[in-house]
Amino acid sequence: MSTFKAPRGTYDLIPPDSAVYLAVREAISAPLKRAGYGYVETPGFEQVELFSRGVGESTDIVTKEMYTLTQRSEGSERLALRPEGTASVLRAALEANLHKAGNLPVKLWYSGSYYRYERPQKGRYRHFSQVGAEAIGAEDPALDAELIILAVDAYKSLGLKNFRLLLNSLGDKECRPAYRAALQDFLRGLELDEDTRRRIEINPLRVLDDKREAVQQQLVGAPMLRDHLCEACKEYHERVRELLTAAGIAFEDDEKLVRGLDYYTRTTFEFVHDGLGSQSAVGGGGRYDGLSEMIGGPALPSVGWALGVDRTVLALKAEGIELDLPAATQVFAVPLGEEARRVLFGVVTELRRAGVATDFAFGGKGLKNAMKSANRSGARFALVAGERDLADDVVQLKDLESGEQKAVALDTVVSEVRSAQG
Repeated sequence: MSTFKAPRGTYDLIPPDSAVYLAVREAISAPLKRAGYGYVETPGFEQVELFSRGVGESTDIVTKEMYTLTQRSEGSERLALRPEGTASVLRAALEANLHKAGNLPVKLWYSGSYYRYERPQKGRYRHFSQVGAEAIGAEDPALDAELIILAVDAYKSLGLKNFRLLLNSLGDKECRPAYRAALQDFLRGLELDEDTRRRIEINPLRVLDDKREAVQQQLVGAPMLRDHLCEACKEYHERVRELLTAAGIAFEDDEKLVRGLDYYTRTTFEFVHDGLGSQSAVGGGGRYDGLSEMIGGPALPSVGWALGVDRTVLALKAEGIELDLPAATQVFAVPLGEEARRVLFGVVTELRRAGVATDFAFGGKGLKNAMKSANRSGARFALVAGERDLADDVVQLKDLESGEQKAVALDTVVSEVRSAQG
């Protein structure tokens, strides 16, 4: 047995399960590529201040869950493993001056691993995978609607049905201060623990997002943001709702939906799946019009989302959906003898270059063991050749499903395999 194991709260992706994760990533990113989003990749760690300013000092992510790194030299910048993607992507766009190219919004998508120190449980890991999208530099309800529609299309392309879209508006800098004050007055009269009371003073909206039943029971009768929205925010939110309805997107208005990050403004949304128990959120996002200024950039109204690959895979399992994945191997070559190994290895290379997924019986296996390997590989066809076959310039093409076998000329193997595949 190996002495080492994956750290607690993490996981390894290995075949065949890894193929499902790759397919999910591709399904989520495919609608984004069709909508003009370009790929961006950022470092796995950033300056701590990027997240403390952007994500928020009061959030659990910053106060309890962020992994910080110890630098080798004293006095150097503090670094943290990235707990989310938006702040990093916006930082990268600002640093590269993408917003100055004159073509706003800047539309970007990304995929990668993120890290939070949490209590490990099903659907909640310390290392997790997301695909995200950000549209930077435009304030337009159609952009909010576009991103939500692209996420819904991604989920539907995977065959998911039992997910729901929750929608809310968090107002803006014009109308939220009055609501914040009203909510603080209400919350200060409740019996809450010290950490929650501290949150009331920093970001009281986050208290609404508290999942503890004892807290939720006390929130009955709390002032609702919808009653404090300014006319501009009301009109903006209604336009988003109209665009979604016109596109056939079902949603539920959730007046308590806040999300766990401080930077959200106006549109906020979450995708939940009823088959995942307490960890029901599979993705979400919203508009973050002030984040650029928070991290030292110009005013760049923006909107984005992140969808959890891990949670999406769990949702597929909950619905009993098995993705129709292409076989990792289509042809398996079985040489009998050294000359056959030389010749068939060349044929394998030719097939691969022609786009046919092909593997080879390495290690000098006998016919019986090599054919077992061919069957285990999932290949549809086996190419078998011995001395007699080579003397006739042929190989045997065997259909591993039907058992049928025929001799094909060496110089026609690629065309014969393609023809047999249909």
